[in-house]
Amino acid sequence: MPVLQAIELGKQYNGTAALSNLNLSIDKGEIFCLLGQNGAGKTTTINLFLGFTNATSGKATINGVEVKPNDAATKKFLAYIPEVVQLYGNLSGVENLDFFSRLAGFKYSTELLSGFLTKAGLQSEAHSKRLSTFSKGMRQKVGIAIALAKNADVILMDEPTSGLDPKATAEFTKICKKLAAEGKTIFMATHDIFNAVNVGTKIGIMKQGELVHTLNTNEITASALQELYLETI
Repeated sequence: MPVLQAIELGKQYNGTAALSNLNLSIDKGEIFCLLGQNGAGKTTTINLFLGFTNATSGKATINGVEVKPNDAATKKFLAYIPEVVQLYGNLSGVENLDFFSRLAGFKYSTELLSGFLTKAGLQSEAHSKRLSTFSKGMRQKVGIAIALAKNADVILMDEPTSGLDPKATAEFTKICKKLAAEGKTIFMATHDIFNAVNVGTKIGIMKQGELVHTLNTNEITASALQELYLETI
């Protein structure tokens, strides 16, 4: 059974289609990278899986359970890392993780919280520092630690490498691959063609609300993907 599935999924805003008849199937341990220009339907797809908005047609499922807005049944499977991770700048890494873990119904010792941050790639000396001093890459690692603390099956990401330098992007890629190897399913919307080939197991290309290509990353090079992407958009 697919972990994430879209079946004839569609969304309209004021009669205009933002997403049309999306059919998508993502298995456990896969990293699916969704490419497309702004307005292609990437964020709409994420919002439908998160239950932030109602589908106009079709359905989205997580672990076989249909996603419905304001329904906790599927939210327990999910963690979401937006382009800008919203955390509290006056709290430390450990304190932020503790706060958001408690919101999700989990209570951990400081030692365990620190362990999640370490697993997410955050250096130990940063655990007790205020988030206001963190770079974007460091903030993302706290976001990943929150997903780990929630024991989420699926991690949804929106433009996770935007604004990251090459070193931070490489660290992010390594962490994602490790999480996938442990059985986590990752779905990310991105503009980063080259990182999509490096991190993803599958890649989709969207145009005007439609998924027009689905590819296995082991069957295409970054340069060939770039050429296909430019031809498509």
